[in-house]
Amino acid sequence: MQLVIISGKGGTGKTTIASSLASLGKTRLKIDCDVDASNLHLILGGKDIEEDDFIGAKIAKIDPRKCVKCSNCVEVCRFGAIKDFVVDELACEGCGACRIACLYDAIHLEDEVIGKTIITDDSSGILSRAEMEIGAEGSGKLVTEVREKAMKYKENDELIILDGSPGIGCAVMASVTGCDLALIVVEPTQSGLEDFKRVLSLCKSFDLKSLVCINKFDINNEITEKIESFCNWENIQVVGKIPFDDNVKVALNELKPLVNYDGPASDEIKKMWEKIIKIKEGV
Repeated sequence: MQLVIISGKGGTGKTTIASSLASLGKTRLKIDCDVDASNLHLILGGKDIEEDDFIGAKIAKIDPRKCVKCSNCVEVCRFGAIKDFVVDELACEGCGACRIACLYDAIHLEDEVIGKTIITDDSSGILSRAEMEIGAEGSGKLVTEVREKAMKYKENDELIILDGSPGIGCAVMASVTGCDLALIVVEPTQSGLEDFKRVLSLCKSFDLKSLVCINKFDINNEITEKIESFCNWENIQVVGKIPFDDNVKVALNELKPLVNYDGPASDEIKKMWEKIIKIKEGV
């Protein structure tokens, strides 16, 4: 059973909730799919036991000893990545058109390391995560690799918690693919509501059963009611309404799961977990 926790945008409290649920369930296998800004390991702690470079793309390289500056490569490059017969690595898409156009075998493609996958041994089990290079592309491929690395440590039909990527891009699609249940975290703002609608539409396209958690629901009761009404209309269950709680700041500063601290937010997360477990048994 794979439970992915996602949101329509970053900063909704997704990782705070993911770490708390993992702590409550004593979940052995966790996956941090937010490869652009991995931070679940900061809360769960642990020791890195495995690390591998990830090759995500190709980059064109020009050999100045063979280049006769004929400009064929410049003319065929649709991305404007070749200037003064030097390849701009940030602009190059690795398509290989320049290599084909070169009549003097002066261009070749090299593997590009876009990040690294990491296996962390924490206090309760294994966390699979990644660190992506600044400005690198291919986050969806890296998420898929992070999930595949985690599967080497899977035992039977255990519950796996995935801290998904925010938004609706390739990384999110790679996060939700093959999952059994999605918990969508939404904030009660107008933009939060619209972001939620987009990510819910994504889950529907993957035929993924979705649940909703409204975080800091009491900061805007009017929008919270709109979210609940929309969920009723869509027949989506709201399993959690977490109130604003100063303990969140304390937990983050001390790098510990929120459920380690007594308070209204912690209490609601515990109730939400019980609901999720009951729903999980029926999925």
